[in-house]
Order: sequence, then C-alpha cells, then structure tokens
Amino acid sequence: MARAVKIFGQQLGPRAVMRRCSAAELDEPGSAWNRAAARTVQADPFCCGTQWQLSFHEVFCPSRPLHLCEGAGSVIAFSEELDPRLGPVLEPVEAGWLFGCPLLGPNAVHLLDLFLRKELAAERKLPCVLVSGVLPGGQLARSLVQVCRTRFEVGVAEGARLCSASLEGGLDGFLSRRSGRLRRNLKSAARKASQSGVHYERCAPASAGEADAVYARMVAVEQKSWKGLGRCGMAEMPSKEFYARMLRRLAVSRDGRVMFARCGEQDVGFIFGGLAGGVYRGQQFSYAEDWSGLGIGNLLQVEKVRWLAEEGVVRYDMGPAMEYKRHWTEVETRIEAWLLRPVWGVG
Repeated sequence: MARAVKIFGQQLGPRAVMRRCSAAELDEPGSAWNRAAARTVQADPFCCGTQWQLSFHEVFCPSRPLHLCEGAGSVIAFSEELDPRLGPVLEPVEAGWLFGCPLLGPNAVHLLDLFLRKELAAERKLPCVLVSGVLPGGQLARSLVQVCRTRFEVGVAEGARLCSASLEGGLDGFLSRRSGRLRRNLKSAARKASQSGVHYERCAPASAGEADAVYARMVAVEQKSWKGLGRCGMAEMPSKEFYARMLRRLAVSRDGRVMFARCGEQDVGFIFGGLAGGVYRGQQFSYAEDWSGLGIGNLLQVEKVRWLAEEGVVRYDMGPAMEYKRHWTEVETRIEAWLLRPVWGVG
C-alpha cells in the first residue's frame, strides 16, 4: 500500500509522486512547468518559463539530454552536460545567462532529491548540480541547504544583479520615479518626434504566422541599427533564431508585446518583450541609425510603459543591471547560481 510522504510539514497523498515529462508535453502556456514558475517567487519569472528555456535549448544546445519531472505541484527542469573537470553536471535548461531557475514550486528541492536518488544514483555516482536563480536568504536557498547538505558541498558559482521598475501608478507614477532631467528630455524628444511624423504601433501576435511577420519587421529595423551594421545584434545567428522561436511560443498565449516606432509606412524602431502574468520582461529594442538623433529608443520605452500600464502590468523587468538602465529602474535584485558538488564517497 502506497504511503503518504511528509515534506516540510505538508502531507502529500500517495498519488503525489514524481513523473518524468517530455519537452513536448510541457511546451504550452498552461503546462505544469509554467504553472509552477508562476506560483514561485522569482527574480526573473519570464526566464523561468518554457518560452525562454526551451527556445534556448533548441537553438544553443539541442543535443543535451533533458531531465524534466513534475509532482507535488512542482517541476524540476535540467539539461545534462559533461564537464571535463567535474564530470556529468545537471544544469538549468538555459545555461547561458542563468536568468531563470530549474527548481519551480514549493516541493521542487525534494523532487530533485528524489530524482537523484531514484533516477541517477542507481546508475552511477551523483552528478554535480547547478541551480540558477537562487535568491540569497530566500526559501529556495534555505531548502537547498537543508535537503542537500548531507550529500553535497554547496557553493556559489557566480552571481548577477537584475534590475526592474514598478509600474504602480501607471505611466505618471513610473515617470514620477524618474529624474527631472530625464522627464524634461523625454518631453522635448516626444515633441520633436511628433513634428517629424513619428507614431507608434502595438503588436501582440496571436499565431506563428503573425509572429514571423512581426519578427521580420524587427529584423529589418535591426539591420539598420548600429548593432546590425556591426553584425553584433539579434539579426545574426544564433540570436536571430532564438528570439524567433520565443516570439512564436509567446503567440500561443498572445503574451508577446512588440511596439514599432514608424514614420509614414516605414518602421524606424522597435521594442520587444513578453509577459509572465503581471510581469513584463524586456528583451530587445533597436532603431535605425539615421534616426538616433530623435531619441527613438527612449520614446519607445515610454510608449511601452504606457501600453503595459493600460493592461494592468505591475512590474517591468529589464534583465541584468547596466549603466543605461539606471535611468529606468529603481530596484536591483541579486541572484546566484549555486553549484552542488557531491561529497566524496557519498552516493
């Protein structure tokens, strides 16, 4: 007879067992993966979801085996890599920037522990495990230490700071938290752009065909930007394919948000990102180099905030903290990637 399992004081029924999943069954907006990501406090919730994670896997490392499991309202999502120094390593599916987290949901650490015991330890010694998106001092950090300390040495592999802005109070509230100098510059730029005939178009693709058409317009603008002219932007592979796949996935739930700056029938700039519930994550923005004097990039930011505020979005995530983002954000959050190394002789 199956027994209930008690995890952190929560009684789980006998049916609450770990189940291996395929990427195909989790690759939809309402999957267990995305539901678990939405229920967990994350520094970068968008990058925890399948739109970001599976797009990265398909483009950057499609040959790596995936280990995806769900159970007890939680999901673990890892890929496997053979490191020349460490041997087999379980890494986040997106192991390039490490913005997301592979342990999603209240019982994800215990799912990982169960997976290591049942799925891997019976075949070979324990692998190293890299867990990204750890908030220092948060629940996940405490759980990792409590559950894994007897079999792993836990250490910080690297860290980063992510920046974000509150959209409380709508566009007016957002602008009130910016400097007076920036507000004056934006007002002047908006007047000049309007006099030059610049207007804005909002796009939320609802099909793969719409996503591809919108993306082709984005790439055309990018090719005229300083990044495109220098062949270092999203118009180059593999970034071009990565963002194309992401936008197609976002189209399934209509969570992609693309805005174009236009003059007449010409696209002169764009800004692109996606929604994860009430949080918007910016991805890319660009503008034609010959329009750089009008501050198109700044104006696109303002118009994007206007759009998001109208939709009730509460937070604008801008990814890794950089100097130019300080004008637009007021919150920085540190995240860490933790490396769990097996204690010698423990399996």
